Amino acid sequence: MPYNLNLEPFLSAAQRLDVHVEKNAPLSRLTRFGIGGPADLLLETEDESAFLELLRLAAASGIPYMVLGGGSNLIASDEGYRGAILRYRGSCISLEQTQIRTQAGAELQSLVDFSIAHGLAGLHTMTRIPGWVGAAVYGNAGAYGHSIHEFVREVRYFDGAQVRTADNAACRFTYRESVFKQRKDWIILDTLLELPLGDPAELQAQATEIQRTRDARYPPTMKCAGSIFKNLLFKNLPPSAAAEVPPKLVREGKVPSAWFLEQVGVKGLRRGDIQVAGYHANLIYNDGQGTAADLRAVIATLKEKVRVRFGFDLEEEVQYVGI
Repeated sequence: MPYNLNLEPFLSAAQRLDVHVEKNAPLSRLTRFGIGGPADLLLETEDESAFLELLRLAAASGIPYMVLGGGSNLIASDEGYRGAILRYRGSCISLEQTQIRTQAGAELQSLVDFSIAHGLAGLHTMTRIPGWVGAAVYGNAGAYGHSIHEFVREVRYFDGAQVRTADNAACRFTYRESVFKQRKDWIILDTLLELPLGDPAELQAQATEIQRTRDARYPPTMKCAGSIFKNLLFKNLPPSAAAEVPPKLVREGKVPSAWFLEQVGVKGLRRGDIQVAGYHANLIYNDGQGTAADLRAVIATLKEKVRVRFGFDLEEEVQYVGI
């Protein structure tokens, strides 16, 4: 697609910083779906000061830019991204008594392993959730009865002008939501977590069992984003839909989206190389050379089927890039 975008002044200034620069970087390489065309520029750094300067330079230049994490929950456009992709790869994790300080670029699994090794409980249930810590806080990731917001004491973030600190209440966490998801210009830098004590051997045993379960459902090599739709809050369902839900399915006030999808018969649905798993209706994966166009079409089909049958809209957990 033709466009007029002069990135050279920004690029010239950025190259004076301690950053890795790549032109025409394929987003398919940066996303777990393995989908996406090239981004004009990719700039990465582990240095917080350099990253903050990148953000300031990008904003001042007026070019389109976005901050990308581990790419585990993203659908990137087949046309790519016109502008600059910025990644903060600071990944230090440190212990402060029963608190853990972790930079946003740390792998979530590394944080989980660190917490288990130090006998701190709660994050062990998030074993095998892919992605980086910053994105986990951003989307309030969780599994098996726990979400990361339960343990967040404070978050350091850049608001576009300066670095600020938000306590748990200011983060406005709800199910798979946070203030950072509403204010995408607020960029998470690091997080302080406070965890209860636990027995390392017990925590590891539970984590190992969760790993077996998740690996069977979402093999590490599978090109997917895990569950594609958020689960539903039972209290928010239309009365007619709520009346059909078997009571045993309601856990912690939520109903699995997969149940509604199963009722409309989408298991195994396929378009191109994009496939709905035959064993899990809320799992869509790239079975080869799938495209974002086909993936979006499958998502739209699933939403339409549930809308027609039950009278409400499913909401994606995934975020979109360049779309």
